[in-house]
Amino acid sequence: MKPVPNADSARAAHIVPIPAFSDNYIWLIRAGDCAVVVDPGEAAPVSAYLKSTGLRLLAILLTHHHNDHVGGALELSQATGATVYGPASERLPCCDVSLKEGDPVEIAEVGLTMQVLDVPGHTAGHIAFTGQVAGHAHVLFSGDTLFAAGCGRLFEGTPAQMLDSIDKFNNLPADTLVFCGHEYTLANLRWAMAVEPSNHALKKTFADAQALRARQEPTLPTSIGRERETNPFLRTRQATVAEAAAAWAERPLAAPVEVFAALREWKNNFK
Repeated sequence: MKPVPNADSARAAHIVPIPAFSDNYIWLIRAGDCAVVVDPGEAAPVSAYLKSTGLRLLAILLTHHHNDHVGGALELSQATGATVYGPASERLPCCDVSLKEGDPVEIAEVGLTMQVLDVPGHTAGHIAFTGQVAGHAHVLFSGDTLFAAGCGRLFEGTPAQMLDSIDKFNNLPADTLVFCGHEYTLANLRWAMAVEPSNHALKKTFADAQALRARQEPTLPTSIGRERETNPFLRTRQATVAEAAAAWAERPLAAPVEVFAALREWKNNFK
């Protein structure tokens, strides 16, 4: 578990990926003896990390209601007294602070100052957290809305909702570090290269990701800048992506939302 360090040696903050299930990441933010976790689908790996490091868990941030993101929240909250923050419009196993777009989340002990974005699509009430963690000026915890070279399946939302959610991310600074909920990168990049086989940035990103996985290292975080160059779901207005989607769908696609819907269907069926 290789942490992402900050540049501030006075109070070093790190964002650590804790693997869970087969391909989930529980993101843990640590500074001093304090910690915050994002989307703990399992309690056991977080509890083990806290025990081995002596960290105090102060808060739990939840992005949506799926069990692989919230399954450990109640146990961790009861064991540590951590405050649970989560989406206001979703049914969660526990939640102390209900959040909607524009709400602030500040946890001074780890230098976390964030705002909430409503990003429906994967689920109806999905939220994301964007802002600053000590030493990282621009950070996004995207849950299952945005992945490296991909996006979440539309279980409860519409293509229009998901495109609007993706556009919110696309408007963030290019250097925003994106901490996604799953290690789906290689599979997503294989599909993205089918969409844009001549995209040189995409080919390099795929080679880099292959090297990381060969060393059993996470491919995350990605960045908004990288996703703008390589993720078809952020590139629906690019001619190369729109033309590829129309060719796959075998029909004209008149608007970005139609391109997005075709891309999502293509990805759903890609082998």
